[in-house]
Amino acid sequence: MGHVHPHAHSGRRRTALLAAASLACAATVLLPTLTKAHADTTPALTVDYKTTTTSASAGEIDPWMEVVNTGTGPVALSTVTLRYYFTADTTGPYTFQCAWAVPGCANLTGTVVAMATPTATADHYLQISFTSGAGTLQPGASTGDLQLRLYRADWQNVNQANDYSFNLNDTAYTPWNQVTAYVGGSLVWGVEPGGGSSASASASASSSASASASPSSSATGTTPPGATMFDDFSYTGPNDPNLAAHDWKVRTGAGGPGVQNSWSASGISFPADPSAQGGHVMDLTATTDGTTAGTTQAEIDTVQQKFFEGTYAARVYFNDAPTSGANGDHVNETFYAITPDNSLYSEDDFEYLPNGGWGGPANSMYTTTWYSADAMDRVTTDTQGSLQGWHTLVATVHGGSVTYFIDGKQVFSSTGKYYPREAMTIDFNEWFIDLPFTGARSWDQKVNWVYFAQGVARSPADVQSAVNGYYAAGTHFTDSVQ
Repeated sequence: MGHVHPHAHSGRRRTALLAAASLACAATVLLPTLTKAHADTTPALTVDYKTTTTSASAGEIDPWMEVVNTGTGPVALSTVTLRYYFTADTTGPYTFQCAWAVPGCANLTGTVVAMATPTATADHYLQISFTSGAGTLQPGASTGDLQLRLYRADWQNVNQANDYSFNLNDTAYTPWNQVTAYVGGSLVWGVEPGGGSSASASASASSSASASASPSSSATGTTPPGATMFDDFSYTGPNDPNLAAHDWKVRTGAGGPGVQNSWSASGISFPADPSAQGGHVMDLTATTDGTTAGTTQAEIDTVQQKFFEGTYAARVYFNDAPTSGANGDHVNETFYAITPDNSLYSEDDFEYLPNGGWGGPANSMYTTTWYSADAMDRVTTDTQGSLQGWHTLVATVHGGSVTYFIDGKQVFSSTGKYYPREAMTIDFNEWFIDLPFTGARSWDQKVNWVYFAQGVARSPADVQSAVNGYYAAGTHFTDSVQ
């Protein structure tokens, strides 16, 4: 057992924001004809939509979607179809492609259908369907990303200004009732061109999206698999509005750990870095001149406490020496998940101490699972050796065990009462345990990407494969975890 800090990250208290666990399920196609059937009850599905285009005139239509089961019962995906409506700019054919999908593009099919009754903003629709082998979407679950492409076979630009389902303003996933969803041929979400609507299509899209979300289970071990979160930190700075929109908060408040009341937004930046996958990183910088007043520490956290069972992963660059100034600080470079300090306290840590701390040796990576911060009740191990440079950290919380991996190698596992008891936030920070000498110095920790897969224990190789898929698709951020 390795020596660990006396009170880790538990000095931060947050209000719990529990949300539903999500299920990303597979998808493929069958093509029923257009109907005007109407549901008489609250819709069982919500369709979230976004676009990555910056102009109505573009090389292709790119409807990205997520389907969420907002009902109270399961929905067989083989009964589900989606329709995205547009006006054709040519009499020639359109080509459908799946750029990337959480369930895999092999499980998706799209067909372009001419409408029997055209309107001013729609004479065709792209229909997406699911195979009988796609499984069942449980209440509160999501299919995850469906990143779709539709382009003219002659490769001329498309004009989306008069396309019924296009919304230039939806650059982040938003419930959008001008994409429709059907179960068994009956309309359950959205408004068709010409006015056909589901029972609650006129209701607030945002309220419909979470109408039947249920709280995360604190200890049942039944979190549904499938939903994911991925971020490659493509932001301009700590005040970038997209950072908050994607559920991140830069810490500027008081408290510990480390040097009290020294958390600063100046410690978070997003520079280019040719050594990183994708070419840019998030940088956490801790600086000091050896005095409390002259110290800044860096921390960033997800706002929502919604991550429970599943696979947590990040690619992190650790430094054994300061970027500037003399070496010798007891600095802590971290990736962890944590809850508020309460009766169900849970915390899973990667903490690298290049110069040691609390009397422990240098080049120590502590992997620690906590039961109680107040009682100092935890299990831990110390993996010794320099971690200078890039490393992929993976922790799986699944089946009653928390298992930690560094660069694909298992280094620790914990079970029993040390299994997390409630949903957590995802966090990174860099901080000083103490201030052993004076003189200006600066430490940097870099993060390339972060990834979470809900309800499943994915291998480090599978994690990297999923991450590679996001980069290949040009996806900088996605989050279907609820």
